[in-house]
Amino acid sequence: MTAPSASPRPSLVAPVLFAAIGVLGAAAIWVILALIRDRQCAWMAVVAAVDIAVMLRLSRSAPGARRALIATLATALTIVIANWCIASTQMGLALGFGVVDSALRLGSHFAWTLTELANRGVEWAWYVVALPLAYWLGK
Repeated sequence: MTAPSASPRPSLVAPVLFAAIGVLGAAAIWVILALIRDRQCAWMAVVAAVDIAVMLRLSRSAPGARRALIATLATALTIVIANWCIASTQMGLALGFGVVDSALRLGSHFAWTLTELANRGVEWAWYVVALPLAYWLGK
């Protein structure tokens, strides 16, 4: 007779990997679109929230608070990465640096200052809408 097997513990590897793919993909599209349009394109935060929620569903992670939290954190990370890359690319192009080089040279204080200058009330509202949307879609 064999002992009854315990139910397998859900792994975090697949949801985190799929969320990371969603974060990087959404941030890349967001930055490219912002550079083409010469605007912040903050509405992309909502698109990123939807994209990450879909990616988490594709990872077959169990619905619930854990998946919703991962979706919310991934959306917040996408917002930060996109704003950082938009600010660093704008400064880097003005100073003659490449995209990656300028992103690595930009300090956090200067990035925050540039983000505050570039984002007005409407942009902040898009970010505020995207986070609870990510939580709701992540469930």
